[in-house]
Amino acid sequence: MLRQKKEVVAMVLAGGQGSRLKEMTENIAKPAVAFGGKYRIIDFTLSNCSNSDMEAVGVLTQYQPFELNAHIGNGSPWDLDRIHGGVSVLPPYVGRDGGRWYKGTANAIYENMDFIDSYEPDYVLILSGDHIYKMDYSMMLEYHKEKGAEATISVIKVPWEETYRFGIMNVDEDNRIYEFEEKPKNAKSNLASMGIYIFDWKVLKEYLVEDEKDENSKNDFGKNIIPKMVDSGLKVYTYNFDGYWKDVGTIESFWEANMDLLKDDSKLDLYDRKWKIYSVNPHTQPHYISSSGEVKNSLLNEGCIVHGKVEGSVLFTGAYVGENAKVIDSVIMPGAKIEDYAIIEKTIVMEDTVIKAGSKIGDKDSAEVEVINKNNNSH
Repeated sequence: MLRQKKEVVAMVLAGGQGSRLKEMTENIAKPAVAFGGKYRIIDFTLSNCSNSDMEAVGVLTQYQPFELNAHIGNGSPWDLDRIHGGVSVLPPYVGRDGGRWYKGTANAIYENMDFIDSYEPDYVLILSGDHIYKMDYSMMLEYHKEKGAEATISVIKVPWEETYRFGIMNVDEDNRIYEFEEKPKNAKSNLASMGIYIFDWKVLKEYLVEDEKDENSKNDFGKNIIPKMVDSGLKVYTYNFDGYWKDVGTIESFWEANMDLLKDDSKLDLYDRKWKIYSVNPHTQPHYISSSGEVKNSLLNEGCIVHGKVEGSVLFTGAYVGENAKVIDSVIMPGAKIEDYAIIEKTIVMEDTVIKAGSKIGDKDSAEVEVINKNNNSH
């Protein structure tokens, strides 16, 4: 089916299992995990698409997709419910011989080339659905065109001791990439890939087709496609980003990103009216703090009821804190209940989990973050 032509099509990779988040992604895709009191992780990427005037967006799902698909719906919360374009949820390929899961990030795009072709785009924007940040993709596209690039990769400077976790770009004085190192032990640069790429569609399509023929390929952008483009002498540039960006791939980084929202000088301003982060409205009652309740430096969403003490914490829709209970430096997911006299410190309490009266979980001075859900809750 040929659709109305778009200059650029955005493709959001949202099928990852997020295994490092352990209990948090047992029954839900990582991009659908709740974040920041009222959002899902994918809300940030979808809001960036909407705010950047990306008119055609494909979301590639795979692992535990039900809740993610239900959340995205027709895309109306992000103004992506459009007659020509808008958001499309793209499940794994199913043909006459049955279905198959994506082999890698590049294969996921390869399997959906017909969807992209239907818009006859000049460019394709590749995004990850599991990062927390605010970014104007239209500015990156303008940079890509100004450079006459065939591929542009958004990068951010990371601490040198963390370079081993990322794809690292080595560039010349004009930001042209001459070497790509995937998770190097001894990095030559600290410019880390953010997993945000813009490609000339005709060029990328050729590389995807060739990569699919290579039986030894991992079918991955970072391991295969981009290194081959660089080695072939294509014009591949970095786009330097200096705003807030967080890969919430671990329990610790997820907790840190939530705590970052509570800082007075937080670089992730959720109250910026010029760049709103949109989500599905829960349509529930206002939050309530009783005469015995005490709340300090915290985010509370609709439907929360607080009779105890809450400090330095993020409470999602419908969270309940009982009398003389204490919630310190913690994340309380939707519908979770902290009963009377329970003490919760540096802990993530998952959705609909009940912490029994008088329980003590976590330690605010510990290096580790506790995660409690209905399956591992012995409290």
